[in-house]
Amino acid sequence: MENDGIAINFKLDLSYASRHDAIRFKHAFSIASLTLNIGFTMSEQEIPIAVAASQVAPRAQRSVYPEPFASRMKGRVKRPLGDLFGLTNFGVNLTHLLPGSGSALRHAHAKQDEFIYILKGHPTLITNTGETLLSPGMCAGFKAGTGNAHQLLNKSNEEVIYLELGDRSAGDSVMYPDDDLQATLIEGKWKFAHKDGSPY
Repeated sequence: MENDGIAINFKLDLSYASRHDAIRFKHAFSIASLTLNIGFTMSEQEIPIAVAASQVAPRAQRSVYPEPFASRMKGRVKRPLGDLFGLTNFGVNLTHLLPGSGSALRHAHAKQDEFIYILKGHPTLITNTGETLLSPGMCAGFKAGTGNAHQLLNKSNEEVIYLELGDRSAGDSVMYPDDDLQATLIEGKWKFAHKDGSPY
């Protein structure tokens, strides 16, 4: 991250001040300079050393999908952990799924790898090969470009919590075999369209 701090330079002429006044002025100016430095270097201080993951604020926007798909993400809460530390090469989320909710539409990335690690609960992993019941301590990875579309569904009566990691390779695209949707990553933002290419 770029440092947004502001540098302010002063040139002092104390040639006509008494030695005592000059010392007092320099002391006061040092305190003022310290105050200015503290006020204009917050960008560096915004990145924490460590945090309690469960206390990180949830993502404000629940889903980037267009409707009617965004509403299907109700019951999913993502806490963006990687962004909090300024990570740009890959993302890390602490994700909660309430009973009856899903991680995403079933999808497959062309260029971005994904990985999940189950912390709590028993979600059902759905892939091209069928359904697999997961439990705490289990993990799964999804290599880009394989076409193996995947999603997690919480079919249980308890909350599911898991870590999800994914890289941010440029030029990625996503296929959704079960829905009339496709996505392309353009300049860091997802652009969604129908399968016939018409935009939402």
